[in-house]
Amino acid sequence: MRSSRVTKVFERILEVVRSIPRGRVMTYGQVAAVAGLPRGARVVGYALRGAKGVPWQRVVGLRRRGWAHITIKDPIGAARQRILLEKERVTFTREEAIDLERYGAAPTAPGTPRSRGRRPR
Repeated sequence: MRSSRVTKVFERILEVVRSIPRGRVMTYGQVAAVAGLPRGARVVGYALRGAKGVPWQRVVGLRRRGWAHITIKDPIGAARQRILLEKERVTFTREEAIDLERYGAAPTAPGTPRSRGRRPR
């Protein structure tokens, strides 16, 4: 019973991650909130750990309001994430930050139509 609940939660998380458009990012907290898990950012990390076929590189940590960063502690994994994001034309500041105003995906539930314009501040 418990494992089926965990599986369903992980499936919701992976569905949200799959909905992040190319060249955009979401924070772990945003993914958790859209998946219906407020304050469940760590669960997102666990779900992504063994996931196959999802754009895991598009999920980043919140540095401070409006800015995100790569939170992978392993230098090889962090470098791989950065390379994948740069291939999608996501740029980093000198402080290794990602501007969420420019590259953040609007946190909407999967299957919901997205706005094509810029998000309001």
